[in-house]
Amino acid sequence: MRFPHRHLLGIEGLSQAQINTILDLADTYVEQNRSPNKKSDVLRGKTVVNLFFENSTRTRTSFELAAKRLGGDAINMSVDGSSVKKGETLLDTATTLNAMHLDVLVVRHPESGAVKLLADKVNCAVISGGDGAHEHPTQALLDALTIRRNKGRLDGLTVTICGDILHSRVARSNIQLLNIMGARVRVVAPPTLLPRAIGELSVEVHHDMATGLKDADIVMMLRLQLERMQGQFVPSVREYYRFFGLDYEKLAAAKPDALIMHPGPMNRGVEIDSLVADDINRSVILQQVELGVAVRMACLDLLTQHGRNDPA
Repeated sequence: MRFPHRHLLGIEGLSQAQINTILDLADTYVEQNRSPNKKSDVLRGKTVVNLFFENSTRTRTSFELAAKRLGGDAINMSVDGSSVKKGETLLDTATTLNAMHLDVLVVRHPESGAVKLLADKVNCAVISGGDGAHEHPTQALLDALTIRRNKGRLDGLTVTICGDILHSRVARSNIQLLNIMGARVRVVAPPTLLPRAIGELSVEVHHDMATGLKDADIVMMLRLQLERMQGQFVPSVREYYRFFGLDYEKLAAAKPDALIMHPGPMNRGVEIDSLVADDINRSVILQQVELGVAVRMACLDLLTQHGRNDPA
């Protein structure tokens, strides 16, 4: 199936069939990544640039590895040492990138909407690696693949997302994807860590872990993003862990086979107990990391099909 979108800026705008197309292709790349020969020539002659205005070793490395395993050239642009830090605007950056004849640009930016602005001005495909508090689409896709490979489906499952919903682009992308795919979505957080428009997102809202986790199939914990907080959102980290940190006592409300997820990096002892995070039977946190490479390979493959398959 030809992917109809030029860019991947968010989950919004994707259909159930298009999400399944990405996940189905990613499944094939999981097997490739587990084989002795991990490389192919799908992106031979193509250039993928990671332009990260925020630090994210995990996401950047995942995209770099994905490009290289597909046979492409992967370049990481250091924003700290670039002209952007010297006053160059995003539009100037777009003009410069166009002159380099890139094929795919992966962008992470601290401001919502910055990735869309770049996508409107460059000639190549653009993938959002996360922008502001807007979206992080490939994280939601890799989470969906992790759930589907472990549970066999997404529709009908109860997924509880816990923690700092307000500052989380991961939460926004996951909520959209899970609703599209027919899952039942709950969020659990103190009122201060919920967006004002939470009622418009088709989720059940809880302020108590016991009710929010009751009979959940998936428990997805979020990092407390202290660096994004302007003001006092929680009384203290210790108090936050007491009421909203995932330990075995709170986890007992979920189904016995509930999966434990976290997008990383984890704050152990803040949003999740180390014993729970490392539970070899229920935690799929390391699987999420592995499957993230396969999902990003699928996205790079689909977004470059047009240029590869059309006759010269």
